[in-house]
Amino acid sequence: MEAFTYEPAADRRFGAVHIALDHEDGTLTVSGDGVPRTEIRRIAGTPLESHVPIGTRDQRRLTLSVGGADEALRPAKGFLTRRSYRVEVESTARGHGYLLVPDSLGTSRLLRDGRLLGVFTSTGDGTVSAEWEGPDNGERVEPHDAAVGYALAAAFGTGAEPMWKLTLNVLLELWP
Repeated sequence: MEAFTYEPAADRRFGAVHIALDHEDGTLTVSGDGVPRTEIRRIAGTPLESHVPIGTRDQRRLTLSVGGADEALRPAKGFLTRRSYRVEVESTARGHGYLLVPDSLGTSRLLRDGRLLGVFTSTGDGTVSAEWEGPDNGERVEPHDAAVGYALAAAFGTGAEPMWKLTLNVLLELWP
């Protein structure tokens, strides 16, 4: 895969969000006037997984920095259930935990401390979008939240097949 820059996301709350991914070098950068600069880096020499935009789901081989502060990035392995494709972030500096988890074939929910902030879609053609929850849910979405959500959606993709279909695919691969 070549390095490319996604079309800027026109976020109605945070303005233009720029996303650049270099699959070969293992870097993803999110930037914009309304969000802090965010980087996900893959350690050099990591075996590449072509189905993961950043190249791996191995948490030991990835780092995350938001606004210059390192944060703990924990992607799950991704196997038989939608939840197994979740990605967790622990922001010790901000005291929040984030979770990006698939909720349909093409979308994933972003939660902060267990509360829904919005739904992300990464279509695979370089487009990432977010639909934020309204203020009636009691959560205020902050620029840091948006930067984390865009970075995770672009680096790991969004959505997953339902469990029955994933299980069927595994069984069919085992069939002689």
